[in-house]
Amino acid sequence: MLSRRGQLNADQLDIPWRFAHSTTYDRDSNPEGLISFATAENILIQKELEDFANSRVHFPGASFGYGYSTAGGGPKFPSVLANHVNNYFNPYTPITGSDIKITSAATALHEILGFALADPGQGILTSRPVYGRFELDFGNKAGLKMVYADTYAESCFETGVVDKLEEALIRSHTEDVEIKALLIVNPNNPLGRCYPKPTLIALMKFCQKHQIHFISDEVYGLSVFDTDEPNAIPFTSALSIDPSGILDQNLLHVTYALSKDFGAPGLRLGALITKNEQLKKSLLGIIRFHSPSGASIAIATAMLTDGEWCRSFLSKSRQCIADAYKFTTSRLRRMGVRYLEGGNAGFFVYIDLSSYLPLESEGLSDREREFKLAQELVDAGIFLHPGEEHGLKLGWFRMVYTAVERQVLEEGLRR
Repeated sequence: MLSRRGQLNADQLDIPWRFAHSTTYDRDSNPEGLISFATAENILIQKELEDFANSRVHFPGASFGYGYSTAGGGPKFPSVLANHVNNYFNPYTPITGSDIKITSAATALHEILGFALADPGQGILTSRPVYGRFELDFGNKAGLKMVYADTYAESCFETGVVDKLEEALIRSHTEDVEIKALLIVNPNNPLGRCYPKPTLIALMKFCQKHQIHFISDEVYGLSVFDTDEPNAIPFTSALSIDPSGILDQNLLHVTYALSKDFGAPGLRLGALITKNEQLKKSLLGIIRFHSPSGASIAIATAMLTDGEWCRSFLSKSRQCIADAYKFTTSRLRRMGVRYLEGGNAGFFVYIDLSSYLPLESEGLSDREREFKLAQELVDAGIFLHPGEEHGLKLGWFRMVYTAVERQVLEEGLRR
């Protein structure tokens, strides 16, 4: 009944543990419900968003029409976002509205980028651990393959990561998978760390050498907070580095969204920042299927043009994330659960539950051992997504600490 690709997408729903469970716990109405630490969402500042939207947002009549939000974000919002990027990301060359194309969320943007930069069967290279949904973002419709370098959480931020990327690129070519782009997430998801500037430059030079695109996903760029963690690295945007002699600017692309830094995934707004004119033209031919709503554009415009509110909101958000991080890591230490230190960004901490895996003598595969542990956690009322980050070390899980309120976080940790 379905096309081959339609059936492949339908079959995704039957893959064990492919999709995350949601929190069903409620202290009063469902105290035995599940607590999920899997979805990277920041609900800690939703009240601030609610108050702002209810008191300061005006919906012009034009926002109900086509032109206000189509053709890459409408006539005004790309320039509004460009001003925001110039204020907070310290670009080497100021960004203009013409450098930005707006889509209905970052997920849609990844799909469009994959469609524009590569042909089915070609690859997007990345290090690991990494956000696992890229397989769906770039694979479901564009038909691209994610190619993972054999890297570890402790070393993937070092300049030597280029050697592992070289190995993965060569290996992929022997398997007839041509690499078209290198993708990084900076600050990193799931590790909560930022890339040092020397490493970013090394990655750019790697892309220039092989003439592949460099995509820097910076959706957590302003979710960097003060921490007592040793060796925490400050955030450096790829836009802030002078590409002269390092990387052809037509190969440099930064993706952004309001889903993380502004805690507003429901607005469904993503942005591509690039100087590549051909890529922008290609996106315009596809964006008509992924345009944002006029209402979302109106709300986001109000948020970003109110400079005083924006600064206050981002400061409050960083403080809330920092408090949740410090609370979570202090509890983990008390419980004897090891985690990757050095985190200072994002909504998550990478935790080591390998000592709780079923024994190898049980005859299970590595993947089955992680799945069994995940099921034991679910049976105890907690969800952590197994194997999602494609880590080489078994038994490590991403734990999101901003997706639930403090009382629920405490109950989840108790469980």
